Amino acid sequence: MKILFLHNNFPGQYRRIYEYLRNDPAIEDMVVCTLETNKQTFPLKKVVYKPHREVTKGIHPALPDFEASVINAQNVFQKMVALKNSGWNPDLICGHSGWGPTLFLRELWPDTRMLTYYEWWYHSAHSDVDFLKQEPPSYDERVRMHMKNATFMADLSIMDWGVSPTRFQHSRFPAIYRDKIEVLHDGIDTDYMCPDPDDTLEIEGKTFTAKDEIVTYATRGMEPYRGFPQFMEALARAQKARPNLQAIIVGRDRVAYGSKRKDGKSYKEHAFETLDLDLSRVHFLDLVPLKTLRTVFRISSVHVYLTVPFVLSWSMMEALSTGVLLLGSDTDPIREMVTDGENGLLVDFFDTKRIAERIGEALDNREKYAPLREAARRTAIERYAAKHLLPCHRQLMIDVATGVKTCR
Repeated sequence: MKILFLHNNFPGQYRRIYEYLRNDPAIEDMVVCTLETNKQTFPLKKVVYKPHREVTKGIHPALPDFEASVINAQNVFQKMVALKNSGWNPDLICGHSGWGPTLFLRELWPDTRMLTYYEWWYHSAHSDVDFLKQEPPSYDERVRMHMKNATFMADLSIMDWGVSPTRFQHSRFPAIYRDKIEVLHDGIDTDYMCPDPDDTLEIEGKTFTAKDEIVTYATRGMEPYRGFPQFMEALARAQKARPNLQAIIVGRDRVAYGSKRKDGKSYKEHAFETLDLDLSRVHFLDLVPLKTLRTVFRISSVHVYLTVPFVLSWSMMEALSTGVLLLGSDTDPIREMVTDGENGLLVDFFDTKRIAERIGEALDNREKYAPLREAARRTAIERYAAKHLLPCHRQLMIDVATGVKTCR
């Protein structure tokens, strides 16, 4: 079987899948189509594309995302014509929906099966858009959110089958399509992301261990979508109550999801200016290798993960796998994995006073909460271990490629 992967930042969600398939005798060849700006390396043939122009200036404000997708689709199509003319034809197309690369491929390979990865369907109410504002968005914003789904809708019309990583994310898609989208997580390497109470982390000459009072936080971007402002405010409160508390923060001072501050400052800069923090006890690590992230989780006394109702971070699942005591926001994506008092702790996303109190509770009750750590790791192993899920991905790909599963 020949497989074509399309992902702007490959490998992304396909990392473990393609590695699992590399030595599979049933897989003849795998080719990747990705953006030219993607500098990640992987041992597969790579076809790169880039948009030939920017989105039209002055276009209707609801249309820029869809036009960008069409521009991407056009350039991918041209690259794929050259690939087809070279004699290479896929048996299965696996594409990450939302950016547009898959949109025109049915015109090139009408009989090739298509398995599409769906992360998110935008809603203007009861979702990420209105959660932070705590009020309904404007009508203009609602229209813009509605049209952000145009690329997904176009992909849904040509796919043979879909896959989505969590039940929450799956539930956001229109009911008419859900029966054709499989809920199947990408999988966590639970053998690698495992506990080790003896692990240590050195930061600027100081060695931290699991015996220290350490609150941790990990994120791609320091932004409201992941509760960074709330965490920093809670941290300022917790520091005053606990003079030995140290904070280790993994992430980059940027906005990966959502909007930037209108005053031009980053949320980290704003926190420094407005909160009474003891910065000698706050350690920022930027983005780190997976090995370092594992160590951060291993020595953590309590790991805080906050999110609006949105796509769940891999880091939270990896944290569970290492057996952290997770303090998470009481929001839908986390409630799917974590039950308060069973395999973690939950708290209101906006209640910074309570977040600080629960950090203190976690530190004061390490033995009491030890079973929650064990249950967190069991959750990761039993429900999200890659070694159990990857064979399911392989079988799904075979079923779609051979026509066992099709909605066209």
